[in-house]
Amino acid sequence: MTGLDSATTPAATATGGEPARDTPAHPRATLALTSAATAVALMTYTAPMVTLPDTAAALHTPLSAQAWLLNGTPLGLAALLLVAGSLADDYGRRRIFLGGTLDLGLTTALGALTTSTWQFTLARVAQGAASAAILASSLGLLVAAYPSPRGRLHATGVWGAFVSGGIAAGPLVAGALPTWRIAYGVLGATALLATALGARALTESRAPRGGRPDIRGALTFGLALVALVAALTLGRDGWLRAPVGLLLAAAVLLIALFAAVEHRTETPMIDLGLLRHARFLASAAGGLFTGLAVIGMFSFLPALLQQTLRLSPMATAWLFLLWSGLSFTVALQVKHLAGRITPRVQLAVGFALHTVAVLTMLGAVASGSWTRLLPGLIVGGVGSGLLNGALPLLAVESVPRERAAMGSGAQQTFRYIGSCAGVALTIALATSAHTLAAGTNTALLVSAGLAAAGAVGVVVLRERQ
Repeated sequence: MTGLDSATTPAATATGGEPARDTPAHPRATLALTSAATAVALMTYTAPMVTLPDTAAALHTPLSAQAWLLNGTPLGLAALLLVAGSLADDYGRRRIFLGGTLDLGLTTALGALTTSTWQFTLARVAQGAASAAILASSLGLLVAAYPSPRGRLHATGVWGAFVSGGIAAGPLVAGALPTWRIAYGVLGATALLATALGARALTESRAPRGGRPDIRGALTFGLALVALVAALTLGRDGWLRAPVGLLLAAAVLLIALFAAVEHRTETPMIDLGLLRHARFLASAAGGLFTGLAVIGMFSFLPALLQQTLRLSPMATAWLFLLWSGLSFTVALQVKHLAGRITPRVQLAVGFALHTVAVLTMLGAVASGSWTRLLPGLIVGGVGSGLLNGALPLLAVESVPRERAAMGSGAQQTFRYIGSCAGVALTIALATSAHTLAAGTNTALLVSAGLAAAGAVGVVVLRERQ
């Protein structure tokens, strides 16, 4: 075992000998509420997958700007996940969770009232920031509620399944309701209901470390990721343009400044020493390549199929339920793999299955038949389920137990950075060829290559015994 494991025992204490967490009174309620709120956050994230054409038409969004409609939420997620995880550990996971669900409800409802591309994008960024608070604090609450390894395996498996469940339900809800505005109103109301239930049922837990909050680290890291994601999104219109170059340069400088700040502060937002641990690096790589290869492709593919195969939003949602529904089912069952294969190997298998899945989809758009997609959606759904089942467990096991929310935030930061880059890359490739069919084939090949690289990466990063 690594040196991290010595810090993951239930007896971990904070500065001054005080317990690092409060004992939660309702583990099952904690699991139910955190899983449900996570599903709502992912439903909000994936709703535009089937409503993008209608939303773009209503907001008069040109094709070149449609990446912003999809990338608003991952921008907010990527910028604030690590910050939210650090704050949750230090100032209360329940407090951050409830603030996130409340903000998600309000910003999602506001998104339904927007009348322009920039208003909708800002609402989506705010939804991403709120979702960051939910996702980062949820795993921290679960680790506190389920301190035993067996309980943690069960809880993270269920939570990971609800990530897949939210991905599955978002397009169905959005496609089933009369308009995308009504869909956002319903999702906003659901998030507000989760806030009310959480205020009654959840018990606070935290890991206070003493010292001052890492405000400088939070600001520099957040600004660095905003600059990076903005550059990735703008880059599809030309990587050599001055704004893209300036944003990339700003991101590099801010990341260097962030590293300097973290070395100097007594209570860093992230312990940079974790970068020397293979398990933490595998967690980060798993999140990054899941975003690049899987989320990037499947975020834009539904809208692409509506344009090329003339499927309705509801028909597209039902078709992709085959992928996301299988992902949910598999993620719910991966706890039975414990003791047989490690999370790292599970990730490698998941990436390999995604590679096979997207390769079987080559030529499907040109064929004009949605049935050509079925084998790929089935194989890809199994692969996605393995990824979503392994990632949360690896996230909390890759860091000291009392820093579980930070570990979750770190992994998911890489996941949504990858998502932003993957969406921008997929749209750029799909729309750059002489036909959408040819562009889609190119995007599928690149997605397969990225997934293969992810499989190799997590295998190379062996866990130290």
